[in-house]
Amino acid sequence: MRRTGFIFRQECLLHDTGPGHPERASRLPAILEAFHMAGLNPPRLTIAPASKKELARIHTRDYINEIERTCREGLHYPDPDMVMVRESWVAALLAAGGAIGACQAVLAGEYDSVFAAVRPPGHHAEPDRAMGFCLFNNVAIAAAWLRAEAGVRRVAIVDWDVHHGNGTERAFYRDDTVYYASLHQHPLYPGTGHPSERGKNNTNLNIQLPPGSGPEAWLGGLQDRVMPEIEQFDPEFLLISCGFDAHRLDPLASQRLESESFAEMTRLVKPLAGGKIVSLLEGGYDLTALGESAVAHFRALQES
Repeated sequence: MRRTGFIFRQECLLHDTGPGHPERASRLPAILEAFHMAGLNPPRLTIAPASKKELARIHTRDYINEIERTCREGLHYPDPDMVMVRESWVAALLAAGGAIGACQAVLAGEYDSVFAAVRPPGHHAEPDRAMGFCLFNNVAIAAAWLRAEAGVRRVAIVDWDVHHGNGTERAFYRDDTVYYASLHQHPLYPGTGHPSERGKNNTNLNIQLPPGSGPEAWLGGLQDRVMPEIEQFDPEFLLISCGFDAHRLDPLASQRLESESFAEMTRLVKPLAGGKIVSLLEGGYDLTALGESAVAHFRALQES
């Protein structure tokens, strides 16, 4: 069994998006309950909130200050999807800090891989804009930390959330030390992620999947398109933007993945970067599917 750690912080539940919002606090207890029912009791990492310096590698200082003020003063953000309360600030700092802390633990040899069940999610957040339920771009902040602080020369990000990670693509589009690959439904929010967008030195890859696509399309795209390019890129660390919203039960998309599909995708990417993997929760809005898929993903990370 590979040593696989887990991140969860109670403070992430205090990011209260209100009744009827898909990205609700109950998402994380659904994962915890599914882990309990499956007999999983993984070690939990101690993490710290991200600093403004760490956020500023991806986001502008003005934007960081705007989000802090919006949360602490109870202001309304212009995007109605972006509901924030006072506690959202701490939750967002812990989500980003958890991404960094997970990377630190893997690099220190404490764990082979880590799954971080944190919220708010991150991959839609742009340098100067919150969108798609995302405040700070957790996966991009982790990649930037790996490059700036840990001396990792090449980082790969695989994003299998059903929505395109526009914020992550924008963060590294002109940076060929970070390879970004996204598999996503098209058409679907946010309407970005065209296959023609290849980034600097072909280190950006978008695979669009039509509504109704099933496991064979997702696994085929990952195996036939993503894996050869990342293997050639030869990353030293792999980050996963791990959305579970391509599940057939998810209410915000129309894909046909099963919970086990996420285990199969995990097994495909595990050989990359010598197995140094941090997986960060993104979407997934049917609570049963979310919990079952998270269990399947975590168990696949644990497999030797």
